[in-house]
Amino acid sequence: MDVQGTVTAGFEPVRDAFVRNFERLGERGAAVAVYRDGRKVVDLWAGARDATGREPWALDTAQVVRSATKGVAAAVPLLLHQRGRIDLDAPVGTYWPEFKAAGKERVLVRHLLSHRAGVPVLDDPLTPAQALDGESGPRALAAQRPVWEPGTDHGYHAHTYGWLLGELVRRVTGRSIGRVVAEEIARPLGLDFWIGLPEEEARRVGRITEIAEPPAAGGELRLRPKRSVSQAYEDPESLTRRAFGVIRPAVDENAREFHTAEMPASGGISTARALARVYAAMIGPVDGYRLFAPATLTLARTEESAGPDRVLVVATRFGLGYMLHGPAAPMLAKGSFGHPGRGGSLGFADPESGVAFGYVTNGMRKGVTADPRAQALVRAVRAAL
Repeated sequence: MDVQGTVTAGFEPVRDAFVRNFERLGERGAAVAVYRDGRKVVDLWAGARDATGREPWALDTAQVVRSATKGVAAAVPLLLHQRGRIDLDAPVGTYWPEFKAAGKERVLVRHLLSHRAGVPVLDDPLTPAQALDGESGPRALAAQRPVWEPGTDHGYHAHTYGWLLGELVRRVTGRSIGRVVAEEIARPLGLDFWIGLPEEEARRVGRITEIAEPPAAGGELRLRPKRSVSQAYEDPESLTRRAFGVIRPAVDENAREFHTAEMPASGGISTARALARVYAAMIGPVDGYRLFAPATLTLARTEESAGPDRVLVVATRFGLGYMLHGPAAPMLAKGSFGHPGRGGSLGFADPESGVAFGYVTNGMRKGVTADPRAQALVRAVRAAL
């Protein structure tokens, strides 16, 4: 495997694990980056950026990262809170009056960030065109009745999360969440990260390809989902299927219109080094620029939701805007926070070790969290510390 990039002395196990992902786990094209104490220590890429294997992954290849987008999008309302522009304990209707309809008067801003708002589904799914137009999603959510009493339980808002946060940010700032990310996060940090890809960057995006699960080898055990999880994904009436099916038919994630639209829950496009760098700036200065004040960092990784997830079925943990380390979303250590993307991608930070991590791939698998390729790389980082 022709792996490109650099590894700082002591982090060679990450390169070894990256190579094994191609050799044993069916990796097609991918990149991984690690920062420690604001300094880049791993920056690797390899494989193909297309489905045929003819176009090599390059230094500047970027990739749709699905729900790993949520971790960057969530930084915007937290930064607005940090500046005194959003009260986390205020009703969402304070900023977005139409949202108060259908029993949502008591939904708080913190409920949106911690998947407690009770609106992971839409009674009337959107078409792809509606999902991408920036208006139909928020309008449908304003009229949607919660499927549980807001604030009393949690369930992963797989798609609706992006419209909820995006409309909140627009009502507070007058700008789209993608524009705020571009102007106040990506530009100061020099990130190759977009929620709404500019035309001039289109050539850089790798093509998503669904790939088969590799056969178990070398004595490794293949863990199958619990029957309850499998049943939830198979049942068209379950909250699981309805949450992941709010857009029907599914959007083509390789289409130009998906890349240019602002989809804050699933449509971010990023390099691995951008994911790692933005998380590095959440926990400390990167080239003199820091995103989160200590109090905001505490909010991001203080548990708000925990236990059986009404949508994902398994037990999950969330802070304000971020998944927290645990069996459903393993990261580096107990204090880690971040967000995986369905199919493989992962970004997170671990303040105690000073580590920030980013992994992107175009070889998509069915899992929502804990992709074995990402986990192999995380274990290698842990071994290198």
